Amino acid sequence: MSEPKKSIATNRRVLFRIIVCAVLLAGGVLAMTALSRLKKPPAEAVEAERVLKVQAVRAVYEDVPVVLRGYGTAEPVRTVTISPQVSGTVAYVHPRLDVGEILPAGDVLFRIDPRDYESALAEAQAMVEQWKGTVERLKREYAREQTRLGPLERSRDLARAEFERLRRLYGESKVGTRSGVEAAERVYQQAVDQVNVLQRSLAVYPQRIREAESSLRAAQAQLERARIQRERCEVRAPFQGRVTASSVEYGQFLSPGAPAVTLADDSELEILVALDSRDAQRWLLFDTPAAAREAAWFQNIRRVPCTVCWTEAPTSHSWHGVLHRAVDYDRNTRTLTVAVRVSAREASRTASDGLPLVAGMFCSVDIPGRTLERAVRLPRWAVTFDDKVYLARDGRLKTVDVQVARIQGDEAYISQGIEEGETVIVTRLASPLEGMLLEVQMVDGKAEAEGEDKRS
Repeated sequence: MSEPKKSIATNRRVLFRIIVCAVLLAGGVLAMTALSRLKKPPAEAVEAERVLKVQAVRAVYEDVPVVLRGYGTAEPVRTVTISPQVSGTVAYVHPRLDVGEILPAGDVLFRIDPRDYESALAEAQAMVEQWKGTVERLKREYAREQTRLGPLERSRDLARAEFERLRRLYGESKVGTRSGVEAAERVYQQAVDQVNVLQRSLAVYPQRIREAESSLRAAQAQLERARIQRERCEVRAPFQGRVTASSVEYGQFLSPGAPAVTLADDSELEILVALDSRDAQRWLLFDTPAAAREAAWFQNIRRVPCTVCWTEAPTSHSWHGVLHRAVDYDRNTRTLTVAVRVSAREASRTASDGLPLVAGMFCSVDIPGRTLERAVRLPRWAVTFDDKVYLARDGRLKTVDVQVARIQGDEAYISQGIEEGETVIVTRLASPLEGMLLEVQMVDGKAEAEGEDKRS
């Protein structure tokens, strides 16, 4: 085939393809136009502003009594560990000396074999009697010797007068003999010696009597010590107490000072409560001291009535206590530890199906403090973590900054930032839009708090 014929055939094929594409395109346009005419336009949507339903309360300023809450474990005020003061073998043990038993005051808890101490007591008694006899004998001898002194002195004086008379007669008148004078002198010297010996003996007697009396007092002290040792063989309960520990067995050898029995006095319980030092400084009640005290300590803390609740059942198990004293100030944790006491009569007061307050119970303690003046009481969840609250103003949400004076339990007390009578939103909100439209339902603040507690 020649070149001109080939070119004509190619052009025809290209023209045919163009015509087919144009026909298809025109058909599609016609079909789209027909379908668009069959379609109905949608109704025009009217946009409405979203309304948020919330609950709110009226802001009311009031004077609020502050309550300091702390926690602690109830313990007996007095716990005593009893140890034997003498050594020996246990010969008797109280039949109810078991942990948990309550023993009356004066009951013998255990007894140590007293035979060695009884023999020592008898020996001491004999020694006292011996020294008593010695003292009495010396006093009688002293009195008897004193009666002899007078006659001997009289005999000495007579012998001296006789000697002087014979010597004067012999020296002046040569009457008598020298041997007679010498014999009178010997009699006189013998009388003087007897008087001197007796006087020296009488001078020693008071000292001997004092020494014997000192030995008697020493023997009496030994007797008293032996009597005390004998009494210490019986170990008695110093007060009515509950046995919390016992390690005494019949036939056991005990040494002085070894822990044997531990008694707890449950007549009064004490709970140690740690309070933040800032709360204690601001809210705790103190009496104004009449004058400066010598001891720099919390001596004027006011003994206010407190409420003690068992944390396991706070609604059904509560008791009344009294703030007793300040116990300790911890510089590391900056806390002030106070003691709250509950009497046994109050601790045993409970419902028929309840438990008394006993040692070991972990309790919450509410201590009344000073009064917070002019504050708005709100549920705690109505205040954000950065101290903001949401208000309803003219039906729209408004966020304001507030000053939180105190958070107490599930309530927050606002001192500044809210006007009297403003509508405060108490519904929990998560990142709400400022100025959004609100539907407000007014509720009672206390009822809302109780309802939130139940839901929690």
